[in-house]
Amino acid sequence: MIDENKALRFLDFFSVITIGENKQPNFPWKEQQSKKLSNDELSKRVKDNKTKGIGIVTGFDSLEVIDVDTKVFSTQQEKDDFWSEYYGTLKDNILDFEDKFSVYQTKSGGFHILYKSKRLKGNTKIASLKGHKEAVIESRGNGGYVFVYPDKKYGKKSYFEIEFITDKDREMLWQISKSYNHVEEKPEQPKREKKVYEKGEITPWEDFNNQQAIYDVICDEFTIPTRGKKSKHTLVRRHGTDAPHSGYIFHDSNCLYLFSTGTIYPHEKLISPFTAYAYKYHNGDFKEATKDLYEQGFGSRLKSKIKQLQPEVKEKVVIKDVEFPVDIFPEDIQFYLKECNEKLDSNVDFMGVSLIWLISICVGNSLQVEVKRGWNENGVVWIATVGKAGLGKTPSINNIIFPLLTSNGKEIKRFIQENEKYEYYQSLSKKDKEEYPETLKPSKTQFIANDITLEALVELHQESDNAVGVFKDELAGWLKDMNKYRAGSDLEFWLSCWSGKSVYMNRKTAKSSFVDKPFIPVLGGIQPSIFNSFSTEENKDNGFMDRMLLSFPDAKIEKYNENELEDSTIKWYKESMIKMYETFKTFVKRNEEGEITPTTLKFSSEAKIEWKRIFNKITNIQNDHDENEYLKSMYPKQKAYIPRFALLIHAFDSFFNEDINLLEISKESILKAEKLSHYFINTAKKIKVESNEVTELKTQMKSSTNNGEKIKAIYMSDKDFNRSKVAEMLGISRQQVIRIVKKLEQND
Repeated sequence: MIDENKALRFLDFFSVITIGENKQPNFPWKEQQSKKLSNDELSKRVKDNKTKGIGIVTGFDSLEVIDVDTKVFSTQQEKDDFWSEYYGTLKDNILDFEDKFSVYQTKSGGFHILYKSKRLKGNTKIASLKGHKEAVIESRGNGGYVFVYPDKKYGKKSYFEIEFITDKDREMLWQISKSYNHVEEKPEQPKREKKVYEKGEITPWEDFNNQQAIYDVICDEFTIPTRGKKSKHTLVRRHGTDAPHSGYIFHDSNCLYLFSTGTIYPHEKLISPFTAYAYKYHNGDFKEATKDLYEQGFGSRLKSKIKQLQPEVKEKVVIKDVEFPVDIFPEDIQFYLKECNEKLDSNVDFMGVSLIWLISICVGNSLQVEVKRGWNENGVVWIATVGKAGLGKTPSINNIIFPLLTSNGKEIKRFIQENEKYEYYQSLSKKDKEEYPETLKPSKTQFIANDITLEALVELHQESDNAVGVFKDELAGWLKDMNKYRAGSDLEFWLSCWSGKSVYMNRKTAKSSFVDKPFIPVLGGIQPSIFNSFSTEENKDNGFMDRMLLSFPDAKIEKYNENELEDSTIKWYKESMIKMYETFKTFVKRNEEGEITPTTLKFSSEAKIEWKRIFNKITNIQNDHDENEYLKSMYPKQKAYIPRFALLIHAFDSFFNEDINLLEISKESILKAEKLSHYFINTAKKIKVESNEVTELKTQMKSSTNNGEKIKAIYMSDKDFNRSKVAEMLGISRQQVIRIVKKLEQND
């Protein structure tokens, strides 16, 4: 008989269960696992004739147990020697081991090491000996239980003195335990033909579950005593047990359900083929199991799949005399930028910001980042490359975006061809249509627009609803067209697009259009003087210009060089970017209504810390009374842009590095985003300085009539004025300005 009082005392410290024959709970285990018994319930169950002992639920109140099962040894001497060596190693390496851990001997001669930890795992097979299927050392954590043996205390501390241990001590305990494992971690697996998924992405575990029958995974450990053809499940029995069965295999779900605890698998829960595989070959480590299956060819993940074309970067890429933070990109991309810079004289700043725009289009509505609950940001960016005509803005941009422009052109040609067939089909008579193959109206899949009306853009976005990028060689026209149709309407549309708010186009001359999740990144070039003309008080008040990210490098026109860009480098970059676009397209998810539902990425705990620091730093600048008002208006938009940058950079890194967890934005990504934000802020400062300079020069020459008088007025105010800038404003050569200044100096 079990001592009822003793059992009730355990209930004060643990979640207690009753044990029947064969060390199995004699009441439903699932119920006891999730709910602690009351005193009355335990008393009633203790008195049950089927109850042979009591156990304690592991995982409850952070309890974890290391179970040492010495019955795998054939002689008592072997058992004693193993335990003596193992226990001695623990005491030698963990300070005050016996004062921290509770140790009890089991009825079969094994041992339980009990402690509490905040880093609980599930039941885990830790160490096995060669030639033995059963583990010599395993853990009991979440979802487990152990017998209690009150009279078999081995160490100093009792069941009622179990305490929390440090992470360091737990790690040492587990590492020592793992050192006794003498079984190969992974047996050789049969080779499987790698599968390529063209239409969509699938995870390795999903792929494995779809292809693998659960019994094929466990067949060397279980038999099927009977087969019920009409039944919803098949009985399975563990080798070496006298029980009629150990569990079921459910036909509809292809999952295993076990009653038995004498296996490496979880019991009383559905076990998929992947879960079984993870426990069988990787001690329940799902991450390692996923890696293993991926290497075997299961699933498809976010990766380039073009390693054979990847340029060999032997050392860290260094690009001299650059301002744009190229180190935010993978090294292979840095190498490409360096090659274009050195051999095509392409400006690194213009290329870098163009790449951000390209990544934005690729990611589109497939992903968003949760800054905090209720605050999500997409990856939309508006970028203007600022510089005088002839500086090579467009060639530099084209070196980056040409892969998508090529794909976009093919989509346009495809639509034109298919639409011609459709229109021809529509022109046929009813009789002729019966003899002609039915032709459906083609959908537009164009994803980059140039010279296009707002109505056409919205219509296009309805069909290509993941993303439509706007690229213009000159943004001046785009800025001027803001109020082309009616005051404020187009401006409101674009502000809504930037924020990711739904837009509705209701024009008298065109059909109504609606886009639920507008995603329209903008890229183009503009000259400094033209850009400054749009920096009006009105645009300042509505925040439109603050949303523009500016690239304004100190660029110069280079002389011709004889260097050539390797064909293999161009091919690698082109295929990489096209593959990235196609890959992210497969990530687009839709609800039952067909609406896009972006996958939400979250900050890691370390990334959150950095984000808080960045956010508060920006807030302090906003509250600084000495800060320039122009910059004050810019900083709030950076609070939105930095998470966007982090999203794009993280997604880009994930494409080139399959080991990166796509769903969790890392600390590195948020720090890179901060670096990119600094670049755009510094550029804005440079633009403002020039804007102020231009305004001042205009004021100084306002009352003068000819160029000579204008230059004289400026000279009298500031003898060190910018000669090149004045020459540009007056439309004359710098040499002319210098000659006039020399005469003025002689007169002085």
